[in-house]
Order: sequence, then C-alpha cells, then structure tokens
Amino acid sequence: MVLRPEYLCTFLLTIAILSHVSQPLHFELKSGKSKCISEDIKSNAMTVGKYTVVNPNEPHPTPQSHKINIRVTSSQGNTYHHAEEVDSGQFSFTAVEGGEYSACFAAHDHKPDVTLSIDLEWGSGVHYKSLGSLAKKSKVEVMEFEVKALIETVNSIHDEMFYLRDREEEMQDLNRATNSKMAWLGLLSLFVCLGVAGMQFMHLKTFFEKKKVI
Repeated sequence: MVLRPEYLCTFLLTIAILSHVSQPLHFELKSGKSKCISEDIKSNAMTVGKYTVVNPNEPHPTPQSHKINIRVTSSQGNTYHHAEEVDSGQFSFTAVEGGEYSACFAAHDHKPDVTLSIDLEWGSGVHYKSLGSLAKKSKVEVMEFEVKALIETVNSIHDEMFYLRDREEEMQDLNRATNSKMAWLGLLSLFVCLGVAGMQFMHLKTFFEKKKVI
C-alpha cells in the first residue's frame, strides 16, 4: 500500500500515538473543589482507567479527608462509572458513542483545608485491550499472542487513519462553510456601508441646497 503525501504525516502520527506507553497523570485537588480530565475516545474503542489518592499517612489507612467522588461521563451526558467516598478505583468500558469523555473528581469540603494528590492513568486503544495473560504459556502461545497483538495494532492504525481522515474532512467542510458565511457577511456589510454613505450624501446635499450653499 502506498500512502499519499497528505496522509503520510497522519500515518506517522497515528503510529506514534498507538505506540505511546501511557504515563500516569498527577494532579492536585483542594477540599470542596472539583476537577475534570477529558479524553477523546472514538466509537467502539476500549478504554481503561485507574485512579489513586496518594495516602499522606502510609502505612496507616487513608484518612476520611482524602476520600473523593468520581463520575465518568460521555459528551452526551451518559454515565459510565460512578463512585463515592473512595480513595482508589478503576473503570473500563467500550465507548458506545465517539467523542470527548470526562472523568470528574470532587473532594469533600473539610476544615482545615487539605490538598489531595491524585494519580490517574487513563487510555484507550489496542494497548488497553485484555488479550489474556502471558504467564506460564508456551513459546507457541506467546508467539500467537504477539501475532494477534500485531494484527490488532495494524487494524487499529487502519481504523485510526480513516477516523482522522473523516475528522479532517469535517473540519474542511466547517472551514468552507465558515468562509462562505464570512464572505456573505462581508458583502452585506459593504452594501450597508454604501447605503448609509449614499443616505448621508443625499441628506447633506438637501441640507446645503436648502441653505443655498450649492
């Protein structure tokens, strides 16, 4: 298969994305506040997330002031994960609808105020699909697993390329529609300005004729 130049960069970018090993996201959350983390997930993609509130008093149990509420929702408002009064947890689901998904964390209001440190690892795609454990498997089974993983990676790259191409076409259509609307708005503004200028000219001409200046 020969890639056209306009898709070469997209292909390389897709490979970089799919080959990227997800790194945990670390952020802080103050008492009584909330924070949302977003992830763009395409339809029918598998996504997995794991979150943990850092315990400041290890090895003792996590204090009640370090419990959080979490809700994972889609751009349509559908809830895919919800938990209250937890210090860690995980979620996994297959996205029914494509778009932006948000994981919103909320900390309870405590006095005195405390700052929670939260680690979040969230990703989607082939690296997060469970294909079984490699432990205690023969070399043939391990090779079979690796072949399946490679095939799935290729399929994911293929699907991602078409997904990005569709998104690019949508953006181009939006740009063309916006440019067309701006052009009509510019013409309308020009006609309005010319109309106002003509009215002013006629008004001034009538005024000076009445004053017998011209």
